[in-house]
Amino acid sequence: MKNLKINLTKIATLGPVGFLPKAPGTWGSAAAIITAPFLFFPLPIPLRFIVLGLLFYYGAMACSAAEIELGEKDPSSVVIDEVLGQWIVFLPFPGIVSWHVIAGFILFRIFDIFKPWPVRASETWLKSGYGVMIDDVFAGIYAMIGVELLRYLT
Repeated sequence: MKNLKINLTKIATLGPVGFLPKAPGTWGSAAAIITAPFLFFPLPIPLRFIVLGLLFYYGAMACSAAEIELGEKDPSSVVIDEVLGQWIVFLPFPGIVSWHVIAGFILFRIFDIFKPWPVRASETWLKSGYGVMIDDVFAGIYAMIGVELLRYLT
């Protein structure tokens, strides 16, 4: 059996996704939306919490490795954090309909780009890859609240 070596940078960038031209964060969010119907939406809510916890922990490890390998703090090609944040948007919703997905995608991108408090501030609260991941947690929570408000109003 061959020696299996996992390249954490490829995990952090979702392989080629983080290197797609223009707006890698949007590509990472799109990858999260495309995979969610197969990997996240079918799960019961308690299992979603576990998946998100594991994604935060292992994603932070991958982000830390990518920062070292790529030689920069929070490289734009690192998009595993977008998967975490995008999936957090849909955490409490047992039934997902298409407009939820579209609204969640747009709201998450808005909060991730403009970074209202504490999204931007949180980037410095934790070291290395954890700092890369935590701001997307807050952006995802804001977007989740936005989707819930939209659901309530419709």
